[in-house]
Parts: sequence; structure tokens; C-alpha cells
Amino acid sequence: MLALACAAACASAASAPARPAVSLARLAGETVMSPLTGPPGPTFLARVRAGELGGVILVGHWPSAAVMAATTRTLQAAACTAGEPLLIGVDQEGGVVRRLPWAAPFETPAELGRLDDAGRVEQEAAAAAAALRRAGVDVDFAPVADTRASAKSFLGSRSFGQDPALVGSLAAAFVQGLQTAGVAATAKHFPGLGTATVNTDDRAVTIRAAPGLLQRGLDPFRRAVDAGAKLVMVASAAYPSLDPSGRPAVFSRPIVTGLLRGTLGFHGVVVSDALDAPGAVSTPHATTLAIEAGVDILLYTSDWVSRQGYASLLADAAGSPALRTELARAGARIRTLKAWLTAAGGPSCG
Repeated sequence: MLALACAAACASAASAPARPAVSLARLAGETVMSPLTGPPGPTFLARVRAGELGGVILVGHWPSAAVMAATTRTLQAAACTAGEPLLIGVDQEGGVVRRLPWAAPFETPAELGRLDDAGRVEQEAAAAAAALRRAGVDVDFAPVADTRASAKSFLGSRSFGQDPALVGSLAAAFVQGLQTAGVAATAKHFPGLGTATVNTDDRAVTIRAAPGLLQRGLDPFRRAVDAGAKLVMVASAAYPSLDPSGRPAVFSRPIVTGLLRGTLGFHGVVVSDALDAPGAVSTPHATTLAIEAGVDILLYTSDWVSRQGYASLLADAAGSPALRTELARAGARIRTLKAWLTAAGGPSCG
């Protein structure tokens, strides 16, 4: 299974746009996505110009579309001095989880799930995409493709529901709505957090659900992948029944490369859940382990920790040809995504 997955991933990488050889520092930097809570300062922009960041996630509370749009323009201008646009993403799931409080979906995923109307979900996602594009955002870390196993799930209203078929149908519709309007969708949190009763952002989580229940939870991710989702976010929870090593999914090659890329046939960009979360931050060489597992984008919600992660990855890559090969593959997949976004009217340095 792993060999087939690698072959598929390599074939996808081979289709990425060609570019001149880049430094190891740039190769490592393009995998790092750091957070920003407001207009960037000189130090942050210097990192962008130096190629130490490949992406930015806008977090916190943004007062207006104008402020966000001005920020993204500044970021892209800095990025283009290094030759390539940034990926700029937000969490725009709907309801309470919206970085653009003025934009759709105003209903929570759970409320949309109760309507059981894929057409309505696609329309809401398209409206969200239009607002994101106006703000200069090209990646939405949505939809949540997790199926709530019970009312005890910490996801609450963030999930479309408890029926995998319903969740899969609406997740696929959300993907289509976003991407038809030129914003890349992200199915999350693979391979599923529907049975978790606590948030992985707050503490380390181990999912001990029976294999059959976990398999049912994979169906919505399969639907999202089949709908063409450009990204999949991998959870920081551990799944011993899927990887007996007990490593969090984001560090697990059997889960990322074997299950996601192999079994589900996903050839797009894999993004980690926050690597500064409790289940990941204490892991030595976390960035290296994630890249070796098959992750492409290393996501952080702490700028300071993202700096540490970049330095660790760069140091490890200097002494590991195998890691440099994986970084090149990740970079190729990221560039393929950027090319799709540019073709859809997104950012370009041309």
C-alpha cells in the first residue's frame, strides 16, 4: 500500500510547475505556515521576504474586510520579492468559527446539517468564497468532515451531524461551493475527531474507538476527496488501532501516506493541525516527523513556535538527503496548489 501511495504522490509532484533549484532554507520555509493576528510588523515581513514562510493563517478577530484585504496585499507584495505568492488561509467553517464575522456561512454546520440540503450548503460555501477572495484569502480550513459519534463530542455545532452519509454529502457540497469560486477547501480533521470528547487544541488526545467506528468516520473524507478537495488537514490525536506505534496522526506515515494518500487516493496538499497543540508540541523533531509522514504544510498558531519548527527542520534537512527529497515532494505539491489558485484568479507574482 505504501509503495503505491508513494508512486501516486510522486506522480502528482512530477506534474507540478518546474522552477529553478532553490536553497535549502527556501525549501524548508515553503512548508511553514505561521499565524498573524493583525497587520504584519517589520520582523514578520522580513521572514516572508527571506522565504522562511510559505503560508500565513489569519487568526484572532479582524475588524473589517478592508483591514484584512490591506494585510493580505502587504503580505503578498513581500512574498513576491522572494518570487512566489503565499498561501493565506483562515478558518471559515460557519456559525461561531468564522474569521470573517461579516461573511457566510452564518449558520453553524450543525444547523446546516439539520436542513439536509446540499444545494444550500454549496451556496453558503460559494458566498463564503466570494468574501474570502475579496479579503485576499485563498484557502479555507473547512469543511469539518468529522462525524460526531455522540452528543459528548467536543466538536458540537462544528460538525454537520452524526450520520456519515449526511456529513459526507454536505462536506462534498461545501468543497464544491468553495472551489468553484476559486478558494481551496480543506477537509478536516483526518482520520476523524468525532469520537473525541476533548479538544486536541487543549490537551493530548488518544482515540481508542473500535476500528469499525473509525472506518465509518472515513466515509465523509472519502467523499470530500472525491469532490476534489485541494487540502486535507490531519489531526494531532493518536489512533492506536490505525497505527500501533501510538504516534499522533500528523506524525504517522501509515495514516498520512498509507491511509490518506494510498487507500483514499488523495494526491493534494496535506496540512497538519496546529503543531503547537499539546499532542504535538512536545515531540522532538516534530517538523521532520511530519514531513517524513507525508505532510506538506506545517501549521502553527504560535509565531514563536513556528520559528523554532523552521529552525529544527532546516537543521535536520541539512544532514538528511531523504528529508530533503520529502521536502522537494512537499514543495511540488504546494506549487501545484498555488498554480491552481492563480489559474482561478488568485495571487500571482507574474
